[in-house]
Amino acid sequence: MPEKSLRDDLQATLEARRDLGPEYEAALIDAFVERLDATIAHRVHAELERHDAVPRGKQTSPAAPMVPIVLGSLALGIPLTGVAGATAGGYGLVIAWLAIVVVNVAAAAAVMRRR
Repeated sequence: MPEKSLRDDLQATLEARRDLGPEYEAALIDAFVERLDATIAHRVHAELERHDAVPRGKQTSPAAPMVPIVLGSLALGIPLTGVAGATAGGYGLVIAWLAIVVVNVAAAAAVMRRR
């Protein structure tokens, strides 16, 4: 259902409400909402069909699952560096960054096993 048709439906609903009065307002709104729901469902279905038409191999890169892990590691690395450096000095920094490296290597290995 194109957008113009929805506008026409809304206009017709408002005019019917003026003609019929407030006692029919709930029924008119329900009917319009049903048409709106059907339009949204149609658009979602069409988008899903379009999305399914794209070959699966082209949708994401092999590194895509690692992006959140890498960004999270960097984001957590900043405060960890500060805390570890302030409390344990150089040894704390080494331990903190070794832990970050181990987490990233383990995540990469898990992603590689899934493929």
